[in-house]
Amino acid sequence: MEALDALLNEQYATRETRRIDIALKTAKLMPIKTLEVFDFTFQPSLDRERIAALAQLDFIRRAGTVHFLDSPGTGKSHLATALGVAAVKAGKQVHRATLAELIEALVKAEREGRLDDKIRFYARPLLLILDEIGYLPIAQGGANLFF
Repeated sequence: MEALDALLNEQYATRETRRIDIALKTAKLMPIKTLEVFDFTFQPSLDRERIAALAQLDFIRRAGTVHFLDSPGTGKSHLATALGVAAVKAGKQVHRATLAELIEALVKAEREGRLDDKIRFYARPLLLILDEIGYLPIAQGGANLFF
């Protein structure tokens, strides 16, 4: 019984590792960043307990929104990716894109008559991470598609 239990545990661990690896790549969460390696001393104004609470992922269950606002180079992308990694490990579907990538995809889909399909694609994951908002100007048509 012990050998069978060990074998089943090994098989489960292998499958779970494979599931997580594939989900991280599909979600575009590479390179992997976690909260465990985030340097909170670099950003002392951050409330570590509040970030840890976000990592519990209750905001996903409530269909909430999280915004990280600050200057460039302050760790926003790292934190967003870390929450995405935590969500993938918890079995949630996640997708990450820059705002420019999202708008480019929506503009292309509209041009090809597939806008409804593309909107469904971006609405499907329980967690959609939009990064690099505000780095590039958005044309009127792109802004309309985004909103």
